[in-house]
Amino acid sequence: MTTETRDRKPYPSDVSDDEWALVAPYLTLMTEEAPQREHPLREVFNGLRWIVRTGAQWRWMPHDLPPWHTVYQQTQRWLRAGVFADIVPDLRAVLRLAEGRAEAPSAAIFDARTLQSSPESGARAGYDGAKRRRGSKVHIAVDTLGHLLALRVSAANAQERAQVEALAARVQEVTGNAVELAFVDQGYTGEEPAADAAAYGIRLEVVKLPEAQRGFVLLPRRWVVERSFAWAARFRRLARDYERLPETLAGLHFVVFAILMLSRVVEVMVHSA
Repeated sequence: MTTETRDRKPYPSDVSDDEWALVAPYLTLMTEEAPQREHPLREVFNGLRWIVRTGAQWRWMPHDLPPWHTVYQQTQRWLRAGVFADIVPDLRAVLRLAEGRAEAPSAAIFDARTLQSSPESGARAGYDGAKRRRGSKVHIAVDTLGHLLALRVSAANAQERAQVEALAARVQEVTGNAVELAFVDQGYTGEEPAADAAAYGIRLEVVKLPEAQRGFVLLPRRWVVERSFAWAARFRRLARDYERLPETLAGLHFVVFAILMLSRVVEVMVHSA
């Protein structure tokens, strides 16, 4: 048990020593000795991890973790500083190299999922007629291993094809223009999304459902992004849209993928030691 947690029983969501050694340099926006700091930074991060894993309200933070307002305010500082958006590409590169892949992917997968709105997010919600759900739509791009590349949040009535340009631009920005191909479903068909992707050097390939089959079918390449959505859905804060601001919802997705990838990087380090 670490110095920070020796006075309490650890939670399953607590960051491990190895994970903390990797992530602490990104999260330290000011020195540990700064007079403004009242609570150990590691414990603040543990509070954030507890929130995203359990899906509880901020004000319901356990009393043996830092106060909810401390964790919330520090989380907002981290999100505004883009620290998790910085962590994810570095972890992704490590995991890809460990798999014998190039550091930057040449192919991606685009998709979206609709999250049911809540009273907090209802003011910006839209209605997704296909899913028969009112809420927000999370548009993501992942590499062929399922690691997050880019993400956008819109109202649920936004069309997937309308987000291609923004996703393609961000994907090329974080990969150094390495991506040449993006696999998509039939929601991305049409000349306009193809042209939007081509403007950034990406060719869209629509993976279609076999006509002879009905019900759930595991589609080539497309199953990878569905698995990524399933990974995120295990963190209950992302089971619905509980956030007042779309920027917070987007940022918490980066938090979750950073947590997931961090644990895998540690596993790689242990096995290669």
